[in-house]
Amino acid sequence: MFKIGDYFPPQKHEDRIKRYKSNKKLVQGFHYDVFERIHNRLSKTQRDIIYISANLPGVIAKKSADFLFGETPSYAAGREGSPEQAAIERFVEDNDLNITNYESALGNAYRGDAFYKVMWAQFWRGELPEEIDPFRVVIEAQNANYVFPETLVGNDNLIMAYHIAVPQYIEGNEWILDVESHYPGRIVNRVFRMNALQTTVDNEVVSWKIYAEIEVENGVIETGVPYPLVVHIPNFSYDDSWEGQDDLTEHISLFDELNNRLSQLAVILDKHADPAIAVPVGTIEEDEQGNPIFHVGRTKVFEVQDKNDIIPEYITWDGQLDANFREIEKVIDLILTAAEMPPVSLGKDNSGTSGASGLSIKWRMSSLLSKINRKRQYYDKGLKTLLYIAQLLEHAQSDEKLDYIPTVPKITFRDGLPDDELEMANVMSIRTGGMPTISQRKAIKILDNLTEEQVDDEVRRIREEQDTVDASIYNMEGGG
Repeated sequence: MFKIGDYFPPQKHEDRIKRYKSNKKLVQGFHYDVFERIHNRLSKTQRDIIYISANLPGVIAKKSADFLFGETPSYAAGREGSPEQAAIERFVEDNDLNITNYESALGNAYRGDAFYKVMWAQFWRGELPEEIDPFRVVIEAQNANYVFPETLVGNDNLIMAYHIAVPQYIEGNEWILDVESHYPGRIVNRVFRMNALQTTVDNEVVSWKIYAEIEVENGVIETGVPYPLVVHIPNFSYDDSWEGQDDLTEHISLFDELNNRLSQLAVILDKHADPAIAVPVGTIEEDEQGNPIFHVGRTKVFEVQDKNDIIPEYITWDGQLDANFREIEKVIDLILTAAEMPPVSLGKDNSGTSGASGLSIKWRMSSLLSKINRKRQYYDKGLKTLLYIAQLLEHAQSDEKLDYIPTVPKITFRDGLPDDELEMANVMSIRTGGMPTISQRKAIKILDNLTEEQVDDEVRRIREEQDTVDASIYNMEGGG
């Protein structure tokens, strides 16, 4: 994909990368930087005073991540305590995969694409001795801005190689491009020299041209794994392209209109806060020629001609405030509807605090849950592939004799909703005919959040108290 004379980033990827950066600003709340055409809507005075934005893009992205990975999924690969299960749990724990997944889902909501990279490396990349930081399987989230997939000819939905290209500035206004190309079974490393071509108003370079290649020792690394060590997880996608679709781009015009309406409304309310006043002729002090002394623009006081019909009063402008508020409500409703976010998911519209059951809340959340299920299918497939590749890489690179067989794990996701314990207990009681469904020890451990040792002490005290009660009843009956 990269060679001398090419431009970086490749032309067909420019729009994708611009969308990543623009949507990230929306999620972070920097709407003014994105909707610069607001300058054509507001007057110069209004622009200098205020610009109001509502960060609904951030809410949409965070809700997706919360419902996907707010609760930790469980990973199973064989029986409890088996070597396969221990290996999967080790990969998840050593790489803080639960946090990585949450951050990936958050970025996936506004980018549409998420990438993971698997490596056999030291965590601190050689900064610490191997005795402290040994080589192991490292799983990281890969910045999507630097990933350039290459598809199979005739099938734009099948990625055959992942090129990770990172531009770096060196002294003397020189740029180099490190390219790490992942193919099945091998990694190819290349380094290029580039010239900067285009910069933004913030002096950020956004376009380069490659003019030379630097030879690299050990440019080809055999991985021993019959898959690329990069995994792509789209937010959701179509069948004719590998690129994922984000949750924000289709709502850009509504975000813009909401911010514009809020800004206009703020200007109107500011005018109401400092209105002009009209007074009868002769009220204001006059100069030597008998003319009233006042400056409307500064004092906001002026005289009217007929003193018989006028009394001092403030001059206000309706500004169609009611229509503004109605449009704001309508735009917000449209955004939430298009984003598949029912009001109950935001704690509005009787969110369950007035006696509604967990089941009723779940039914009212059906649109959001369907959206999360759509995302979950992609993550289920991607994370299974990721953990399977991690096992294969450890078998290929480790000098130790491993006691497990690489296995595709089963992942159980949570729905992200709080559990209604009373409702669940009633259902269990009905299904089991009133038989116990949980042991005393487990119930105590869950309800009181105790350790195994604390549970042992609590069970012992319960039995001692029970024995004391039984003995006292026996004595009373014997005495009778």
